[in-house]
Amino acid sequence: MRQEAEAAAQADTASSLRKADLHGLACLATIGVVMTIWIGALVWAAMAFLSWLVS
Repeated sequence: MRQEAEAAAQADTASSLRKADLHGLACLATIGVVMTIWIGALVWAAMAFLSWLVS
């Protein structure tokens, strides 16, 4: 009986670790997408400003 309880506890721990890994991966992906958009917006703004300055 005790071995079954330990096996169930280990299965729950492994499952929660997988969920935490997926959550962390989703957070990193979101941060990467937001940073890419932010940098793109900064580059676009700089190009627009320089284009306005030259013209």
